[in-house]
Amino acid sequence: MDTQSWTEAWFSGTWLVIEIVWIVLVIAGMWQTFTKAGKPGWGAIIPFYNTYLLIKIAGRPGWWLILFFIPIVNIIIWLVVSLGVSENFGHGAGYGILLWLFAPIMYLVLGFGDSQYKPVRA
Repeated sequence: MDTQSWTEAWFSGTWLVIEIVWIVLVIAGMWQTFTKAGKPGWGAIIPFYNTYLLIKIAGRPGWWLILFFIPIVNIIIWLVVSLGVSENFGHGAGYGILLWLFAPIMYLVLGFGDSQYKPVRA
């Protein structure tokens, strides 16, 4: 095995492990967040349903899921949903923006932190 193929094999395997760990952390954070909000935690592993649950946690109507399929609009809707989730967990707009920008990390903080779900907007 030459040096280039060994390096490629090592890096691809390393990145695979890092990616799997990252996915597990994201699922754990969202699962815990959903559980705190009284939603089924397993919803974190179902595509589209997890977005629907976040919309409901944010206190928005379920049909907003359709808006996530419209380019550019989906960015704005994701920001509004993040702000709503933040508000319903007792945080301000700054936390909502962080939730929008760094969702995987912030859902871990939200799920495993001291935040309590108290819906302001139902």
